[in-house]
Amino acid sequence: MSELDRVCDRPNCGNPAHVHLTEVVDNKMSTQYLCKSCAEEKGLNPVSGQGVDVAEFLEQLTRGEEVGEASATTEPCAFCGLSLDGFRETGRLGCPHCYTTFEPGLRRLLNRIHGAARHTGKVYLPPDPAAAERDRRLDDLRRRLQSAVDTEDFERAATLRDQIRDLEPAGSP
Repeated sequence: MSELDRVCDRPNCGNPAHVHLTEVVDNKMSTQYLCKSCAEEKGLNPVSGQGVDVAEFLEQLTRGEEVGEASATTEPCAFCGLSLDGFRETGRLGCPHCYTTFEPGLRRLLNRIHGAARHTGKVYLPPDPAAAERDRRLDDLRRRLQSAVDTEDFERAATLRDQIRDLEPAGSP
């Protein structure tokens, strides 16, 4: 079955699917094909019933002159030499400096794709921020303990050893 012949996966719907939704939850990927109304019920906003054409988005980067902008993005990146045509062909930037070289076009591209040029989604947090801080503190204490032992400052070493024991999780060596 081709993408154009798909019907909505929601039970008892049967309308033509316009949205291809891929979700990853607990490292398990699931794919659904939804019609416009079922997608809206899930809180998705389909783009005028059409699929997203990445080539069209990339091509928009070169249209700065059409909207009356003096575009500095026609110049290649001074650091890596990537041209705008090279970016359009691969969809990849060559180096971190490309972000500033092609900034006006990238902002338009991000606005068109995501509706904003700023990240507004979730931010990755380590599983337990307190554990990361505890590990950093333990590393510092162990380093200071080794220094105290090397300089034969055994009173300070004993104090540091006790602090390390207090911070170490139960069951650690």
